[in-house]
Amino acid sequence: MVATVPTGVDGLDSVLNGGLVENATVLVSGNPGTGKSLFGIQYLYDGVTDHDEHGIYISFEENEEDIRQAAESIGFDRWGDLVDEGSIKVYDKQHMLREGDFSSALDTLLEDFANASYDRLVLDSLTMFSLFFENEKEKRTYLLKFSDILKQNGLTSLLINEQGAVFPETEIGLENFLTDGNIYFIQTPTDSGVNRYVWVAKMRKQDIDTDIFPMEIDEGGIKVYERAGGFSMMGRDGPDDGF
Repeated sequence: MVATVPTGVDGLDSVLNGGLVENATVLVSGNPGTGKSLFGIQYLYDGVTDHDEHGIYISFEENEEDIRQAAESIGFDRWGDLVDEGSIKVYDKQHMLREGDFSSALDTLLEDFANASYDRLVLDSLTMFSLFFENEKEKRTYLLKFSDILKQNGLTSLLINEQGAVFPETEIGLENFLTDGNIYFIQTPTDSGVNRYVWVAKMRKQDIDTDIFPMEIDEGGIKVYERAGGFSMMGRDGPDDGF
């Protein structure tokens, strides 16, 4: 049996056959507004409240107050207290971007890893992370180095990635091949709003369900309806008869 780390998202852990593979680095992709950052928040919040696992949230896009408000907007009212007590460490954009280069930012994280024990990490997002580097080769080198450091420190990590395409198969970047797992958040417009879906495309060492499943964001966070797979992007049959 492969050791797994529950995400805290109802339904998604069933799709993942238990959760994320322990010590994996997982890419979470989607266009803006699909729920990627909320997924990261929920993942860390569940780690502390249900599993006594400490976490780090690294944001290149939001300040600490914005992150707290996002957590509270879906009912995670203890987020601020968990940050204050040190169960969740937040490095926000003011902290990360003032370093000026990724080597300095990485040194800050390494010092933290040496002095504290963490289990879960979220980096939001790789789009801003990329601005530290002059070219794709340098970005790839540092992404591999960063991923190795996360594994060496026993972290099970989510790397959030913004993409422009609605459907993920039209935009496959290098990051997809450098990570242990790929999860896509998808939304499609309707007359009354949007429909939201999640697709787990890859998880090394794990037997996963590769259908696309509907999801919603409400009080209490993200919920995935694992018995309502709409269709497969991997050549499988259509909707589950056990809907």
